[in-house]
Amino acid sequence: MILVVLENQRGIIHDFSLQAIVAGQQFANEYNCPLNILCLGENADNLKNQASKYECDSIIIAEHNLIKEYTSDGFSKALSDVIQDKKPQFTIMGHSYMARDFLPRVSVKQDIPFISDLTSVNFQNEKIVFSKQVFNAKFLTNIELDPNVKSAILSFQSSAFSKDKLIFGTPKNIEKFNLSLDKEDIRIVSQEPFKETSSDVDLSSSEFIVTVGRGIESEDNLPIMEKFVDAIGADLGSSRPVVDMGILPKSRLVGSSGHTVAPNLYLAVGLSGAIQHVVAMKGSEKIMAINTDRDAPIFEVADYAVIGDLFDIIPELTRKISED
Repeated sequence: MILVVLENQRGIIHDFSLQAIVAGQQFANEYNCPLNILCLGENADNLKNQASKYECDSIIIAEHNLIKEYTSDGFSKALSDVIQDKKPQFTIMGHSYMARDFLPRVSVKQDIPFISDLTSVNFQNEKIVFSKQVFNAKFLTNIELDPNVKSAILSFQSSAFSKDKLIFGTPKNIEKFNLSLDKEDIRIVSQEPFKETSSDVDLSSSEFIVTVGRGIESEDNLPIMEKFVDAIGADLGSSRPVVDMGILPKSRLVGSSGHTVAPNLYLAVGLSGAIQHVVAMKGSEKIMAINTDRDAPIFEVADYAVIGDLFDIIPELTRKISED
């Protein structure tokens, strides 16, 4: 059995979880085994309603008043109990901040391996080989799963699987899982939910991103890009040099140490395309780049290339779009 764990994001299924369902469907098909989807904790019923349109064998709802708000203690105990009961071959999540926080605890509780931040999987007859980035995304390494391992927890990086490949259908069964939790299981005290500032945005779920690089030169030129993204309805991202120069906050960083994104359209403006940046956005559906250097590495992954000065191109595009 394959178990996919959904993450709640403001009442809806997190984009990473939709990609995890795709992974689960492919694993279930490869191993010819059932696929169960787990709706855990806060908004479990809402997640169940949304997940009911995807092909799976069963949707499991696990609710308890002690996990209405996320804590690593509560969620690790709850998921550990589900794994203990259902004994899935693979438990799958998207590699979100939540997954990084509580899945290692589940791994320890169940004494099963946690293979994290994976970029791909290759089924080779009786072998399964995973890939992940190492050394700050400068290298890609393969991990071959020992055939004697009967159960493992996996987390996949954003864009490892495309949600466009979701298979729609109707679950064969919906069940409630009775969690056994008490106050002694929860040692962490929740604080008030973090409130994002108006400048913060969850780029990982954005459909259209414009990311600016070193070519912006200084903070004085930032309004050019802000007017442009407002005109076209995109979210503004940043490369590492722009963050280091203090032009944009780290919450806007696209890269191996920031957001990993996979929008429908990604526009890279005035950035070279260092490997640490490319690995975090190469899963985008379409990539367009604007750069004065025709040999910039970003053009190697771009579907569309514009060779030119952003200070000539962006204001003119903004003017044309605003007129329309």
